[in-house]
Amino acid sequence: MTHVTHHTHQHDTSSGRIGIAFALNFAFTIIEFVGGLLTNSTAIMADAVHDLGDTLSIGLSWALSRLSGRDPDEAYTYGYHRLSLLAALINGVVLIAGSIWVLSEALPRLLDPQMPHAEGMFWLAILGVGVNGYAAWRLSKGRTLNEKVLNWHLLEDVLGWASVLIVSIVLLFSDLPILDPLLSIVFTLFILMNVLRNTMKTIRIFLQSVPDRAMLEDIRNRLAGLDCVRHVHYLHLWSLDGERNVLTAHLEIDRMISAEEQKQIKQAIRTRLADLPLAHTTIEFELPDEPCRDDQEGGSSVEGRGTRN
Repeated sequence: MTHVTHHTHQHDTSSGRIGIAFALNFAFTIIEFVGGLLTNSTAIMADAVHDLGDTLSIGLSWALSRLSGRDPDEAYTYGYHRLSLLAALINGVVLIAGSIWVLSEALPRLLDPQMPHAEGMFWLAILGVGVNGYAAWRLSKGRTLNEKVLNWHLLEDVLGWASVLIVSIVLLFSDLPILDPLLSIVFTLFILMNVLRNTMKTIRIFLQSVPDRAMLEDIRNRLAGLDCVRHVHYLHLWSLDGERNVLTAHLEIDRMISAEEQKQIKQAIRTRLADLPLAHTTIEFELPDEPCRDDQEGGSSVEGRGTRN
């Protein structure tokens, strides 16, 4: 029994949000490089290089996100959804590397701070907060891991420009250039911790870990509670892209049942699992004295607490 849920509209909306973020980031990166030269600000130039990496990552995410919406075929029977997950992983790695680079630039400036053009920094910071803030707000509506990681890209930029804005205001009235690297370090560390968490989640999904252990146990109990089911084994739960979950299981039937009874059990399974976020569900029945095919082939499974007495 297989159940498939389509997310075409959601995918198109996600791709559109990423496309808008890419266009805004690309245009603003060019403005940053020009502004960094005009203000003689190493902080702005550093942020421009970081935004260039963001732009490349967002462009890659946009392209892979669009490809991930392709229909399943003979080569990829589950579809191309994991391309979006691949983009999330690449973006996480790029953002971690970018954060480390920003820290490597900011730490030496604690020892040798330089006074930039404060007024130019102020107006660039206003524009930066507005552009990146709008892009981050658009992506905050997304639920995919790809959008969440990209949102941290943009949120990092918003916080970075907020720090530039604060520093520029202070520098307009006092000579304290050390504030710039201090704030950059604080915000970069904050973003880095969140990106590491999302990246580790992405890696776990790539390795086909259980997306939600509580849900796995809940599914086991729901299936084990069905009439005629003696034991649940070879229960597997993984995720294609952080949203579309896949479930397979073997149900040992405690007696010989008719075709009509099989239909009734299948309908009971649909009802019991209907409220769970499952995109693909495959259930195999094993009748009394029927050997498990996966046991014969040397398969493996999470066994245990799915037996009815």
